[in-house]
Amino acid sequence: MSQGHAANPGPAGLVALAMACFTFYAVHTGKVEGSCIPLLGIWLLGGFIVQVIVGVMELNHGNVLGGNVFTFFSAFFMFATGAELIFKYLAGAYGWPAIDARIDGWAWLPLAIALLCWTPGYFKSPLSLLGVVLALDIAVPVVALMDMGVIGHEWHVVSGNFLLIAGIFGLYTSTGVVLNTVYERTIIPMGGPLIKPKTVATIAK
Repeated sequence: MSQGHAANPGPAGLVALAMACFTFYAVHTGKVEGSCIPLLGIWLLGGFIVQVIVGVMELNHGNVLGGNVFTFFSAFFMFATGAELIFKYLAGAYGWPAIDARIDGWAWLPLAIALLCWTPGYFKSPLSLLGVVLALDIAVPVVALMDMGVIGHEWHVVSGNFLLIAGIFGLYTSTGVVLNTVYERTIIPMGGPLIKPKTVATIAK
């Protein structure tokens, strides 16, 4: 159904994010075996395709916050992580020399810091989208610290559960954006922003 103007690509990016969150939840909480890792890598590479398109479109639409977040999510959370999972699986399967994977933690750390620093920008977004970001604000630093070896892997249950929460909020928000746009009214309430957009005053002449 055509809306007659450029459409919001965000829902597709949020569905891709939810896929990553749900699958990492399954891995981190032991719902699936470690043998799934190469398949997860392939799913993340698929998510990269979606999110890089979304990021570029959001930037073209003038969305500096969402566009940049989707762009670096596509590169690092999706493509780099997916490729690494496949590489690590092959390294283990073929007995390649040991790899110091703590570098992953150092790579995740600036991503976590950027996400935390940019979070206030989402105070002007619907509450359901803010819920996605706040859940990731906990999960991503935990993953970074685990990979660095600062905290133990028993923290997987924390990262896993908050990733699941982020994925659920992501699916809810994507559904709200799509259905509310198609029906041109509120079908799925997403909650108002904590900070209201500025209103431009008009002076009668």
